[in-house]
Amino acid sequence: MRVTVLNLDIVSAQFPKPDPRCPKQMLQFSPAPVRSILILQTKYLGDIVLASTLAKNLQLEYPGVRIVFLCEARFASFLTAHGIASEVVTFSRARLRGSPLQRGREFYSMVRGLRRHRFDMTIDLSDSKTSRVVVRLVNARTRVGYHPTDRPLRWYERNPANIRVTRFGYGEKHYLYRYLSPLEALGIDLRVRTPSIDPLPLETARVQDLLNRHGLRQNAFVAVHAGASFRGRRWQPERFATVIDEISRETGLDFVLVGGPDERAPAEQIVAGTASAVVNLVGVLSLETLLALLKEARLFLGNESGPMHMAAAAGTPVVGLFGQTRPTRWAPVGAPSICLQPSMPCECVARDLCRWPDPSKSCCVWRLEVEPVIEAVREILAQTEVAVQPPPVVRATR
Repeated sequence: MRVTVLNLDIVSAQFPKPDPRCPKQMLQFSPAPVRSILILQTKYLGDIVLASTLAKNLQLEYPGVRIVFLCEARFASFLTAHGIASEVVTFSRARLRGSPLQRGREFYSMVRGLRRHRFDMTIDLSDSKTSRVVVRLVNARTRVGYHPTDRPLRWYERNPANIRVTRFGYGEKHYLYRYLSPLEALGIDLRVRTPSIDPLPLETARVQDLLNRHGLRQNAFVAVHAGASFRGRRWQPERFATVIDEISRETGLDFVLVGGPDERAPAEQIVAGTASAVVNLVGVLSLETLLALLKEARLFLGNESGPMHMAAAAGTPVVGLFGQTRPTRWAPVGAPSICLQPSMPCECVARDLCRWPDPSKSCCVWRLEVEPVIEAVREILAQTEVAVQPPPVVRATR
């Protein structure tokens, strides 16, 4: 992957293989086969998409292996339908953050679901206090975890891992390589380097009917995601509306708004603020249908989010809008992309809302102006018209 940073100098990112002088860990020589693996990924949609690459490599290394994900219930059908996981054990994040009674009941239910399985290996991608407790309770023969952990362990805490993994593997800094680093520690060849998730045939047919119903053409519309988990990560709806009108006028492309049920408000503001006809599908698509829709799009334009990573995994070009989150860590991988970020350090525009230094609760993306986004859309459309597609680009705006 080559990245253009600020001054547009090209930097080549190599993909080194594990040092052949380092012996593989004893797991590879164990006579006991690996039949079942638990992957603890209790985070968000973008993390799930990146972690799918780890699952594919494990499936190639251990044919017939049963991979079980521990994740939120809303991701269950997406993981199993696309073959990323054989099974899923779910939990409710809301209940785990509820009253002590709610937390206790949810944790007990989650652990009971896990204990019904007999895992040969656990891989703790979440790297949290809760996930380490779960790993100890499951007590698989091989327990893979990060060392050092993301947050220093307290005096009474213990890392249950017996195979310890560096925070970022293969000499890389992108979060994809955080989730691939267990392979390096296990001595498993890295065969699949980027997320690639194909839509289900049934969902592709469903999306074709949807496009016909709304008069949309395949590969002739832009999927726009204006939502995010926190208000500060949402670029202003009126600026999305301006970009939509300009690109629609220049190219004749149609526009489709996508997102979850809790992201209807910014979508409605965009619809009200555009002169162009916009199809609003926010809150009406399952994740499986959303993936199939993104596959048919000419371009994805949106905030740094799970749908951005889904679009890239489907092979759709991306223009991603970033705030304090570093694109070098979280840029979409798997498709041509341009990531825009305001110059840093940020000149704060929302001191009453920002919770610095937490990038998920900062409003730096609000400093992105409209014109650089329009230029990025023009550029990625021009680039991806040719057969040989260019590498991802990271760009800071002034």
